[in-house]
Amino acid sequence: MRLVTFAPKKGETPRVGLLRGQSEVVDLTRVRGKPPFDPEEMLSLIAAGAKGLKWLREVRASAKEAVALDKVKLAAPIPRPRRNVFCVGWNYLEHFEEGAKARPHVQEMPAHPALFTKAPTTVNGPYEAIPSHAGVTEKLDWEVELGVIIGRGGINIKEADAMKHVFGYTVVNDVSAREVQRRHGQQWFKGKSLDGSCPMGPWIATADEVRDPGNLRVVCRVNGVVKQDSNTRHMYFKIPRLIAELSAGLTLEPGDILSTGTPAGVGHARTPPEFMKPGDVLETEIVGLGLLRNRIGN
Repeated sequence: MRLVTFAPKKGETPRVGLLRGQSEVVDLTRVRGKPPFDPEEMLSLIAAGAKGLKWLREVRASAKEAVALDKVKLAAPIPRPRRNVFCVGWNYLEHFEEGAKARPHVQEMPAHPALFTKAPTTVNGPYEAIPSHAGVTEKLDWEVELGVIIGRGGINIKEADAMKHVFGYTVVNDVSAREVQRRHGQQWFKGKSLDGSCPMGPWIATADEVRDPGNLRVVCRVNGVVKQDSNTRHMYFKIPRLIAELSAGLTLEPGDILSTGTPAGVGHARTPPEFMKPGDVLETEIVGLGLLRNRIGN
């Protein structure tokens, strides 16, 4: 199943929708029968677990009314996470190697994932403008990533059990202000946390729909030019290891978002370096999962 957060019309309250086919959305606030979650809140649906998914399957089979996907406004599937977005750095070997000049103090792949976070205010819609933050950064960079949505929470989750805690997957771009990131040494938080710098969506595909999250093509384009083109099979630390490492001594909660790292091809590592500017169009795609299209604003 594919789930969206959408507003039927401008100014209306966002709510959760279930995609039907490629072009329709079932409005869960208008379905007969009381759902075991708040149909205006994706986090509530995720927290409902198996009961919520069972109800959704019944709705998918029986719902008669739907609205056209191209007539509604999509927000990020989780417009405002309760906690920071968890992120992973250096999780593709070629990306680690291309950034060697920027971090001479680290020459070998670390034994543990490099973890950092992005503030909740970074989350942006799949088709919304990304602020350029003129005067704050002149080095706005792109990073296509697979996003993992945690379903069942837990602490000290074992690798063997980790995938049982996955609710679904989404497309993320970890847009980064590179000079701000470097300014703060090893604390990447500030350079990764400018408002609107985490476009996400267009939907969440539930875990049962994604046959093999370890074999998905990830692509990033700027103004139609391919900048990154790789596959999640090249992740150095796989999803179960990331969940186990992140949850060690730290309780994961339903709706937590884990962005799993980016492949080679980022702008700051190019010769000469390339960065986005106002008017550029950033396309972030995981083939078969979804496509984001965001213009860089003023």
